[in-house]
Amino acid sequence: MMRIVLFLATNLAILLIASITLSLFGFNGFMAANGVDLQLDQLLVFCAVFGFAGSIISLFLSKWMAKKGTGTQIISQPRTRHEQWLLQTVEELSRQAGIKMPEVGIFPAYESNAFATGWNKNDALVAVSQGLLERFSPEEVKAVLAHEIGHVANGDMVTLALIQGVVNTFVMFFAKIIGNFVDKVIFKTEEGNGPAFYIADIAAQLVLGILASTIVMWFSRKREFKADEAGARLAGTGSMIAALQRLKSEQGVPVHMPESLTAFGINGGLKQGIKSLFMSHPPLDVRIEALRQRG
Repeated sequence: MMRIVLFLATNLAILLIASITLSLFGFNGFMAANGVDLQLDQLLVFCAVFGFAGSIISLFLSKWMAKKGTGTQIISQPRTRHEQWLLQTVEELSRQAGIKMPEVGIFPAYESNAFATGWNKNDALVAVSQGLLERFSPEEVKAVLAHEIGHVANGDMVTLALIQGVVNTFVMFFAKIIGNFVDKVIFKTEEGNGPAFYIADIAAQLVLGILASTIVMWFSRKREFKADEAGARLAGTGSMIAALQRLKSEQGVPVHMPESLTAFGINGGLKQGIKSLFMSHPPLDVRIEALRQRG
């Protein structure tokens, strides 16, 4: 809870500083001189409310959406010794990480993957694919589970949701400023908002949204290194490296995971060139080398 309070307080301060900075540079006066009646402080508040609302609602619904999106079957009563081992392993790792045991599930997918989600580190879900369970050794499965427990213990779901809220806020804010500028200054609309405002606003949100997503993905890649470190600490560095190497050997297999869960999976797929800016995970070679450097 303290993490959320501090994060929100920090970003409210950012919004306030942005509003004051734009005012000091005379942006309000410039817009007013060109017929644009736009109060930046009110616009910032409006955009913040809508920007954070979507990401916070998604965070609270994340477990439900994950179960529906992946077909995850929750293990409430283990039916086989493999399910019993899975529950016991997650319970052991959760205890070591100092969190309440999450729900544990298996989702039907051929590719080797796993994910963690949930609005709170003491109310989370950890799930692994059927393919991963069939092809990974017990030590490698444990390392993957430890990686996902690391995401939960580090509060990564909350952190990325709040970062997404900040990004949403500024995308909306600057898109509406651009829309107003195009409508009032270029097309000289005198009353209300003309068609140019809506067209420019939508176009700006698309372009700025794509650019802003690279920021979110950069944070996601940083969090992935932390989760790998947690996996190494909980399950052993050798096991964590072995699990990543096994993932690398299956790198040609397409990853089928809902977009909202990709950042919290063990395997985010591989992208080349400019597409690498939109990767939620660092390349596996880089992650393996980071663990070797860590020792």
